[in-house]
Amino acid sequence: MISLIQKFDRSILIFIKDNINGPVMDRAMVMVTQLGDMGMIWIIIALALIINKKYRKIGIMALAALGLSTILGEGILKHAVHRMRPSSDINVINILIAKPLSYSFPSGHTTSSFAVAGVLSKHFKKYAVGFFALASLIAFSRLYLYVHYPTDVLVGIILGLLCSWVINHVFERTIYKHD
Repeated sequence: MISLIQKFDRSILIFIKDNINGPVMDRAMVMVTQLGDMGMIWIIIALALIINKKYRKIGIMALAALGLSTILGEGILKHAVHRMRPSSDINVINILIAKPLSYSFPSGHTTSSFAVAGVLSKHFKKYAVGFFALASLIAFSRLYLYVHYPTDVLVGIILGLLCSWVINHVFERTIYKHD
């Protein structure tokens, strides 16, 4: 089963490399992935919400989702699974970003992006497509740049959405039930 998953993962990465790579995409994917570095785009959005009293609760929830996703993904799962990065496993001509030093599974960029996008989308339904489009672009950039396997990203999406559900549930049922 493991070798079947690895074959699936590699085939998708090779397809991306053979069919989508190019100079414009290289620059675009580096910029997109940088938006997700240390959750920076999501932190900026959350802080902008916190500054406004009307949206403070949502900003705090976004930061809580980011924190929970980081603890579960980066703090626990990566160290439990110890999966190496695809750039160490598959020959890649040119790595466009510095090789991450942590393990590959799950994708932290993807987990945090979907965790925060899930919180924001629940409260700003009008912009849900935009939030999830940004999260999806960040997730795809991790594949394009050969720093994650597709299953790392898939689990990151699931874990991120689970984190957003937990945070929405906890905040709405307990912490802010009297708002």
